[in-house]
Amino acid sequence: MQRFIRGKVITQHLLIVSTLITDQPGTDEDVVLMLLSARSNDQRQQIKAAYKKAFGKDLVSALKSELGGLFEDLIVALMTPPTSYDALQLHKMLHLIAGLTMQMSRKPPHSAIFPLFPPEFNGKLEKDICGDTSGHYQRLLVILLQGSREEGVDEENVEKDAKDLYAAGEGKFGTDEEQFITILGNRSAEHLRKVFDAYKELCGSDIEDSVEGETTGNLENLLLAVVKCARSVPQFFAEGLYKSMRRAGTDDGTLMRIMVSRSEADMLDIRANFLFTSNDERMLLCFPHKPE
Repeated sequence: MQRFIRGKVITQHLLIVSTLITDQPGTDEDVVLMLLSARSNDQRQQIKAAYKKAFGKDLVSALKSELGGLFEDLIVALMTPPTSYDALQLHKMLHLIAGLTMQMSRKPPHSAIFPLFPPEFNGKLEKDICGDTSGHYQRLLVILLQGSREEGVDEENVEKDAKDLYAAGEGKFGTDEEQFITILGNRSAEHLRKVFDAYKELCGSDIEDSVEGETTGNLENLLLAVVKCARSVPQFFAEGLYKSMRRAGTDDGTLMRIMVSRSEADMLDIRANFLFTSNDERMLLCFPHKPE
């Protein structure tokens, strides 16, 4: 990775300023995009600080005054620190599965984001979910919100968990949703992957088949999201990107959220999984390279 020394910070800062402070109307959006997307989020925070020190103004506010529409949303997202961005997205998507899978995809898990909610929302997230959901779905949501999954693999309990999942679903009449929630909501991703393998050896089918056959509605969708994220975070997000673009009319919110939040985490892995998912090399052209 190329070093981003102080001189380069100031240089890039001045280039951005030159696109904002001008006597001519309009902003060179290509220059803004080129400069900001080629930098890491930490570097963008340095640029923002340098701008405020030099001009006494907030760079994000200046950008918003010059831009508009989806491009403005994208640039503001790029200029937001990762944990703050995740917190804001989680608040916006309070009742959507995509926001809660952030819990499993970040390293470390999301215990760091909750103090970052705006003061008027701080401490209300769990209360809001409990007010708008119910039953087993609510319980799993609350478990995921804690961001306190177990660590590592408990080899002694891998086979037991697989048997418990089978007994809770395919091995009985009716479904013990509590068992699914307890195991899938609390075990580490590494542990769950071994449980999934043991489950397939035990009953000859994937855990996804059991979830789809034994649960319905929001609980089914949330459990499947947890399973997919435990299996492979890059594959989970690759599928999300593919679904956001596969039909006429792009789901811009999903597309932007994934691209911004994963750009410095595992985008190269997502690219590889996306090609496998879409089988269309042309769609890879929309993926950015990791900032240097």
